[in-house]
Amino acid sequence: MKIICIGRNYADHAKELNNPVPERPIIFMKPPTALLVNDKPLYYPEFTKDLHYEAEIVLKIARNGRHIQPEFAAEYYDEVALGIDFTARDLQAELKGKGQPWELAKAFDGSAAISPFIPVSELPDPDAIEFRLAKNGETVQHGNTRDVIFSFNDIIVFVSQFFKLQMGDYIYTGTPAGVGPVKIGDTLKGEIFTKTGPKPLLTCEIK
Repeated sequence: MKIICIGRNYADHAKELNNPVPERPIIFMKPPTALLVNDKPLYYPEFTKDLHYEAEIVLKIARNGRHIQPEFAAEYYDEVALGIDFTARDLQAELKGKGQPWELAKAFDGSAAISPFIPVSELPDPDAIEFRLAKNGETVQHGNTRDVIFSFNDIIVFVSQFFKLQMGDYIYTGTPAGVGPVKIGDTLKGEIFTKTGPKPLLTCEIK
């Protein structure tokens, strides 16, 4: 399975990091060993002193396809989860400054926390998914996918031009503004708003 991630997909997040708003999706990938499941803790990596959380909606690909056309893109997912793309921000800045790829800062073991998936049918509007992340009980990110630069369908169409999408692949669709650092002892909790209200799905303690 592949873990495909979209960078800078919310204009407010691009601006908070002083990055230009992209004209096409920015793609990076994580290995399966990056997954952090079942509310397991994340042990603070020794290679960074500036570890950041980035909450985002994750798609699970439901069928195989390549060169997917826009009118069929919505058929390729029917479940979503809440994920956290953990980023070693200091290492990322160093790599970017050298014109090198981001993987060391983005794809390390445990860098892709993920909640259980829920059916799209539980959401009030699949094109406007509201989600929230709290750190130590205080809301730090509150986003809605209606604000993305590239929609889920746009992402599926674009990615499938380069990689065959396969059943079980994950797509992390980007984070809104409000990213920030964590330290040992912090607890992150995330929820997605369903038809019946906010549904707690993800807890991650930093150790």
